[in-house]
Amino acid sequence: MSSTPIRVAVVDDSAIVRKHLSGLLEAAGMQVIITASDPLFAFPKLRADWPDVLVLDVEMPRMDGISFLRQLMAEHPLPVVMCSTLTEAGAETTLQALAAGAVSFVTKPKMGLKDFLEDEGNGLVAAVRAASRANLRAMPRALAQPVNLSPAALSAAVAAPRAMAETTDRVIAVGSSTGGVQTFESLLCSLPNTLAAGIVLVQHMPAGFTAGMAARLARVSGFDVIEARDGDRVYPGRVLVAPGGKHMQLRRSGAQYLVEVKDGPLVNHHKPSVDVLFKSVAQCAGRNALGVILTGMGDDGARGLLEMRKAGAYTVAQDEASCVVYGMPKAAFELGAAAQVLALSAIPGALLQRLSASPSGTPSSVPGG
Repeated sequence: MSSTPIRVAVVDDSAIVRKHLSGLLEAAGMQVIITASDPLFAFPKLRADWPDVLVLDVEMPRMDGISFLRQLMAEHPLPVVMCSTLTEAGAETTLQALAAGAVSFVTKPKMGLKDFLEDEGNGLVAAVRAASRANLRAMPRALAQPVNLSPAALSAAVAAPRAMAETTDRVIAVGSSTGGVQTFESLLCSLPNTLAAGIVLVQHMPAGFTAGMAARLARVSGFDVIEARDGDRVYPGRVLVAPGGKHMQLRRSGAQYLVEVKDGPLVNHHKPSVDVLFKSVAQCAGRNALGVILTGMGDDGARGLLEMRKAGAYTVAQDEASCVVYGMPKAAFELGAAAQVLALSAIPGALLQRLSASPSGTPSSVPGG
């Protein structure tokens, strides 16, 4: 691994924020080569010396961060970490930034900002390191409208009913993290909204983002996409997005599938956790399920996907070349959890082929079952 320090630019209208964030990054061994108070000051500096990662505020004078991000990605695609205050309006704005090409974000609190800025564990250093490894060539192009996103999943494994051997209901469980906003949108828009399965999704994001993401996905895909509530039914053509800050699990009620949405401890440092969802899907749906693990940092979901495969589910991991961050899919592959490893563009076709067969059947044209 190269010892060359990660070169970072920080654009924020607050001099105090620029100072403290720069100090945090430099204390972690990075090199802050550019600071600027707004995009108009930043652009000439960036053009003169492109950094490895840009840390960007959202609401700034003269030009907002979203407009700047769109211009930047058109001229010189660059890993960008948004660093903004979480408000209802700000949440929508941050999600638009993710749709425009930002890799991830770190939320600045309204209260206790000084403590946050001085906290080595505030997530910024980890986000910048992850962004520096992002494969921007794999980032799907932003779709026409701004995105709204969010995740959710349920907590620890309370005993669940065993999966039915046969049912007409099928479930596709999807987990993603860094880069997952656009990746899942691309996947969903490549599937017909007459899909013969319900979809349950965990995307690593905090509370306050899920409803907006669901509304965005509904607009662009034609699916019935909603932020999941406790007791919501999973049915063909519906997508349930786990609410940020809560876990989501699958439950069986007769021949139907429902979700439970509850609070609980962090699992694999996340809430919602992909593992929580996938393990419940393995228990309740077995071979009536399909599991998909997409781009993301860390290993959340790998063990749950393995349980799904052992229970008879078809499982697939996104391949390295099409991932923004090849962390979660890599962990799943190394555990033997994925029956197939496919490019993002090939996953929709594989899912449709599996759904066209009986749950226990394996279409001959899809290897690796």
